[in-house]
Amino acid sequence: MKITAVRTKLYKWTGPVTTGDTIFATPVSLLPFQRDSQAAYRFFSWLVVEIVTDEGHTGLGNAGLCPDIAKAIIDTKLTGLLIGENPLNTEYLYEKMYRSSVAFGRKGAVLAAISAIDIALWDLKGHAMKTPVFMLLGGRTKESIETYYSRLYTRDLDNLQKEAAYYKAEGFTGMKLRCGYPLTEGRAGLKKNVEMVKVVRDTVGDDVDIMLEAYMGFDFAYARQLLKALEPYNLRWVEELLLPDEIHNFARLRQSTDIPLSGGEHEYTRFGFHDLIKAEALDIFQFDTNRVGGFTEAQKICTLAQLNGIEVIPHGGQMHNLHVVMSSFASPMAEYFPQTGIEVGNEMFWYIFDGEAVAQNGRLQLDDNKPGVGLTLKQNPAHFTIIE
Repeated sequence: MKITAVRTKLYKWTGPVTTGDTIFATPVSLLPFQRDSQAAYRFFSWLVVEIVTDEGHTGLGNAGLCPDIAKAIIDTKLTGLLIGENPLNTEYLYEKMYRSSVAFGRKGAVLAAISAIDIALWDLKGHAMKTPVFMLLGGRTKESIETYYSRLYTRDLDNLQKEAAYYKAEGFTGMKLRCGYPLTEGRAGLKKNVEMVKVVRDTVGDDVDIMLEAYMGFDFAYARQLLKALEPYNLRWVEELLLPDEIHNFARLRQSTDIPLSGGEHEYTRFGFHDLIKAEALDIFQFDTNRVGGFTEAQKICTLAQLNGIEVIPHGGQMHNLHVVMSSFASPMAEYFPQTGIEVGNEMFWYIFDGEAVAQNGRLQLDDNKPGVGLTLKQNPAHFTIIE
């Protein structure tokens, strides 16, 4: 079997966007002169990659990070490395792409491009072998996947309370909210962030896990004060308090608190996670399979994590992450973004693909008999311009 074509499609959302009360800290929000510190972190396009072979087998991959740049990288730098190769040689092809791009890659958009291709190769392999990807990765390690509800974007405390109560009633035993107030609002903002956590804890009680997302929005001094103030609320974890390159400061924070620290959404490859392990920086890894290097790298990181007592709870639900969770004892649960209107952009996969797993009573199931990743493209999806 040989690869004959690598096709890329950029899906650009043209429909309505609701961002009125979707406000939370970002790396830009600690800078002066910012009117909209979230603008750089909203994204309204998505990349789909299709790999075609001479035997008629195809595979789908995707990237949500810098999809326009990732498309250009695939079209101009990576496709030529794949044509004529056997798509089943996923380990070799990952290394060929990574090593051929290391001078200008290693992280970021190049790894998103490689990840999209790697996911497509594993999807193709699953279709060729008539087997789900999670079975190829190691098989079923759990009857079903526990999920946590991931939204709670609002800063309005009444709406926050209502949303938390609703999704507790839907059967979710964990939920994540965002820090609605940036570092520039000082101690008053810190108190408001803690008040948001208190409202959710008071609403859901002690039997539901609460997680807090900081999205790289704080510095070390603020993060240390915030962790101290959060101690009474028994958080499952606090996520991405600092910029991802501040590995040394994550290690210092971890030594100063009993609250588990998570991160890795913006880290890449086994090498990046090995650095986190050496520094003893995090309790939980949250890579996204469509950024970190695809299934090929995700497997290796799960093994490293398990050896070092670190949980793996990938960023984003989405099928490419669910296959990793299902196949690894390192991963106890998955994130779950329900289908909603478009707000920050991570909702778009619901509008592009058919086959995404839908939570029932807070849990997800994968089909033992559905080959590959399990996704197909919607026919003529509304509100998209598609660039090939």
